[in-house]
Amino acid sequence: MKLQESGENYLETILILHQRTGFVRSVDIANEMGFSKPSISHAMGLLKDGGYITMDPRTNQILLTPAGEEVAKRIYERHCVLREMLMALGVSEEVASADACKIEHDLSEETFACLKRHVQAMKKPAEKGE
Repeated sequence: MKLQESGENYLETILILHQRTGFVRSVDIANEMGFSKPSISHAMGLLKDGGYITMDPRTNQILLTPAGEEVAKRIYERHCVLREMLMALGVSEEVASADACKIEHDLSEETFACLKRHVQAMKKPAEKGE
C-alpha cells in the first residue's frame, strides 16, 4: 500500500505522541492534529489494513508496526532536518516547523541527503565551540 501524505502525517504523529507519552489512542491523535474522531478512526482503519499500525481492542492503544515505524521515523527525521535548516536561515521556529511539514513529503532522497549533510556540517563547528 502506497501511503499518501496524510498517512505519513498520521504515522509521524503516532511516533511523536508515543515518544511524548508512551501511550497513543485515536482521541490523542485527534487532539494533536485537530481532526474529528470519525476522521481519525477511518484513517486508523486504513493504516491497520495497510499493515502500518496495530490496535489493542482492550485498551484502544495504537502501536506502530515495524513498517509503520520505519515510515514515521523517516518522515520525522526529514521534518527535524528541514526545520533546523530553515531556522538556520533565520525562519522562526513556528514557521519553520509548519513549512517543514509541507516539504518533508515531496523532497527527493537525493536533495534530503544533501540537506542532511549540510545541517550536520553546520553543527560540527558549533559543537567544537567555534
